Amino acid sequence: MRIIGLAGWSGSGKTTLLTKVLPRLIARGKRVSTLKHAHHNFDVDRPGKDSFEHRSAGATEVLVVSGNRWALMHELRGDPEPRLPQLLAKLSDVDLVLVEGFKRESFPKLEVHRVANGKPLLQGEDGWIVAIASDTPLPQATVPVVDLNDIEGIADLLLAKAIPIAEISAHADAI
Repeated sequence: MRIIGLAGWSGSGKTTLLTKVLPRLIARGKRVSTLKHAHHNFDVDRPGKDSFEHRSAGATEVLVVSGNRWALMHELRGDPEPRLPQLLAKLSDVDLVLVEGFKRESFPKLEVHRVANGKPLLQGEDGWIVAIASDTPLPQATVPVVDLNDIEGIADLLLAKAIPIAEISAHADAI
């Protein structure tokens, strides 16, 4: 399994890009999973559903299964948020894991940059930015830059710059 992330300021189009590049990677025969960091109060469940009631009653984990999918919800109940290597260990084996978020973790990232956001490049602050997808030329960039609309080029970069997940775990253990 290999890993690479998409990093960028809010509104840069990380999710939009991810949903465009995923089908291209799958068309190339790659099995891809995604991992998304969300805000503190997100929920995949809703009041009135049995699984919500199980969690509300105090269950640490609730596993919901149907003929089409399964989902495991785990309540932290005051425990610290898991680090990236712990979460990656929970995923099934695939060719590539695309991560959105976890910008403070040490792993390769493709920066998504839009000039209209008016925000500076992350590349100068994060040594793990290995390439930039941008809607404008960036002559000051010290990593490869690809046009934000070049989805095939972005897919090529993601595959070329992804690293084995074991390297993430080894780096995290050293911290």
